[in-house]
Amino acid sequence: MGGDEKLSDKITRLRAEIETLQTKLQKAKNDSNDTTLKEASAGVPKVDKNNTQAGRPKTRRSLKGHLAKIYAMHWAEDKVSLVSASQDGKLLVWDAMSTNKIHAIPLRSSWVMTCAYSPSGAFVACGGLDNNCSVYNLRSRDIPIRVCRELGAHTGYLSCCRFLNDRKIVTSSGDMTCILWDIEAGSKLTEFADHNGDVMSVTISPDKNTFISGACDAAAKLWDLRTGKCCQTFEGHESDINAVKYFPNGLAFGTGSDDASCRLFDVRADRELMSYMHSNILCGITSVDFSATGRFLFAGYDDFNVNVWDTLKGDRVYTLQGHDNRVSCLGVSSDGMALCTGSWDATLRIFA
Repeated sequence: MGGDEKLSDKITRLRAEIETLQTKLQKAKNDSNDTTLKEASAGVPKVDKNNTQAGRPKTRRSLKGHLAKIYAMHWAEDKVSLVSASQDGKLLVWDAMSTNKIHAIPLRSSWVMTCAYSPSGAFVACGGLDNNCSVYNLRSRDIPIRVCRELGAHTGYLSCCRFLNDRKIVTSSGDMTCILWDIEAGSKLTEFADHNGDVMSVTISPDKNTFISGACDAAAKLWDLRTGKCCQTFEGHESDINAVKYFPNGLAFGTGSDDASCRLFDVRADRELMSYMHSNILCGITSVDFSATGRFLFAGYDDFNVNVWDTLKGDRVYTLQGHDNRVSCLGVSSDGMALCTGSWDATLRIFA
């Protein structure tokens, strides 16, 4: 018993020491925080909402073909193609310009939650309640295209997947972990475990060395793909983080949460820079992305709308309407010329 008491005393002492160090770190961060993003950008003109030349984004295309709720979409690097996943059990690859369907891939499980396009445009991947990440080769001669790899090691649903290249992919899951996979070998390379809730979203840095994960523990974490270690943890949200997206320069990232706010975090400053919320927005955010310059943050909401925020000022610039149900996913094309939104109303809309 004496040994147990000593151990418990040691644990208490170490916990107190950790809290002291955390307080010191927080004080050092606060001391170095000499300005706010709003103050630093005071000299930058506000976005003129009534500027007809710049203009409010309008629906330019409507992609119809899914028969049930759309849960995910992802643009290809070619700026024209995109993939969408629906609970009608189909993965559709679209030409967003012509609105034609290029591929219709039947899925083994219709309970799909995520999809991704590889940078080369050769592969797409998806996953969901089957706990697996299924990879499809778009250059296959099979009709319909069959699964070329099934990556299974997660013990919970697959919430998000993103390709690094044609050989590697990162997945996140309801089992509170993320995994880096070798697609060719079909094997797990690295497991990333530090969250205390379901991991809902991942975004990979432009240099492909790090990624951010957002989870139901209301925290976002930055991971090093080379070491497999968690480098930073970002807190501030009051509820589940449903979406994360790197800022175009890779030095910051945006988040969307069930607490009805989006936030911008800076990696170098290790802190929140801005919060994007409004008194009349009471619903959660499902998805976020940035414009090519990073000046605008697009966020999809449960109230069927997409809100466009000025990242520097924290103001809502536009509200994009048109969907008849929850906006479940959105993404900006790689050239920044188009925004695609997907909804539970079974349609995709292209805004420009």
